[in-house]
Amino acid sequence: MSPILATWPLLLGMGILMLGAGLQSTLLGVRATSEAFPTALTGIIMSCYYVGYLVGTRLAPKLLRRVGPVRVFATLAALASVAPLVHASWVHPIPWALMRLVSGICFAGIYVVAESWLNHRASRTNRGRLLAIYMLVLYVGLGGAQFLLVLSSPQSTEPFMLVAALISAAMVPIVASAQEATGPAVPRRVSFRDLYRNSPLGVVAVAFSGMISAIIFSMGPVYARLLGFGTRGVAAFMAVSILAAVLTQYPVGRLSDRLDRRTVIASMCLIATVAAGAIVVLGPLPRMLFLTLAALFSGTALTLYSLSVSHVNDKLEPSQMIAASSALLLINGMAAAFGPVVTGSLMGAFGARAYFGVLGTLTGALTLFDLWRKLRQSPVPRSQKSPFINTRELATSTGLNPSPESGDKPIEPSAGR
Repeated sequence: MSPILATWPLLLGMGILMLGAGLQSTLLGVRATSEAFPTALTGIIMSCYYVGYLVGTRLAPKLLRRVGPVRVFATLAALASVAPLVHASWVHPIPWALMRLVSGICFAGIYVVAESWLNHRASRTNRGRLLAIYMLVLYVGLGGAQFLLVLSSPQSTEPFMLVAALISAAMVPIVASAQEATGPAVPRRVSFRDLYRNSPLGVVAVAFSGMISAIIFSMGPVYARLLGFGTRGVAAFMAVSILAAVLTQYPVGRLSDRLDRRTVIASMCLIATVAAGAIVVLGPLPRMLFLTLAALFSGTALTLYSLSVSHVNDKLEPSQMIAASSALLLINGMAAAFGPVVTGSLMGAFGARAYFGVLGTLTGALTLFDLWRKLRQSPVPRSQKSPFINTRELATSTGLNPSPESGDKPIEPSAGR
């Protein structure tokens, strides 16, 4: 059986799961705004997901060794499906924050299982293709989930029940297939200082991309609501922002294989900064022009994690990549936890305009740092570059975690939650 056919239960289950995850994130932002939660408080609530995500990445490998991936997936999905029901039953910041923490732990563990399954089935010859299909499923699921928001009022319990049903349904193909995969080994530690000394731009870009992706996925719905968008408008804004990344990940990655990756990173940051600056400076824009600029920003900014991890890997020996991947994931996740908090506070103080103001400031600062690094160090020779793998900016936006279980070259964490 081909690896793609062997992983169809995983792909189907993860596609369904992404529908639930994508709907839940947007729904919470919309409902929190409708309930008049302070914007800064909403940012704190949404950041709790990323705190849980960091905890989940530490716990999941131990659970995998003890009970196996299928049982871990089923257990965490069942627990994750409880969270939206609590959100619907107790509309209050404290239970919402606690459930966001639980969701982060559960989704992190689920993604560990998914990556473990892929590593078990993938080889050097099909890894890139398999991951490309996997990422396509994730992005399409997250983007398509935005349109589920219009099926019922965010003020009712129905959309929360739909989220719970989708998360529960994701278990069916996984459990029914009864396919076991080897759980990932716990990655060894690596010094953050040594990693930064080896690739300052890569480490800084990983942290910035974590903040950017967390802001987009967590505070994007709040921003759209503050602009006065209705439910359909919020869904369209988030869908455009997410699906734009589907079109850009692969071509931008392949371009970085041919050029100095620092040049590509700087170019993506510059385009994103111009798009964000135009939205902030020009004020109210026609709807189509606004969505085009938002898509341009997300389509370029959501490539940064994949590009920066590939840049780090260019300077590492193959034996170092697993440890580096684990460290980069932690850096990305820790930075992501701050993004919604800072942005929510600034939006509360200065209004909706602060959303793209913060995003544009982050990409602008990364552009300057990138150019400064280009002046201080020569590029990596093309012969020493490791091939770009279309991995995840979603690593922090949805909690994706690399699994270091592989006999071939390890999978780098990306882009992708």
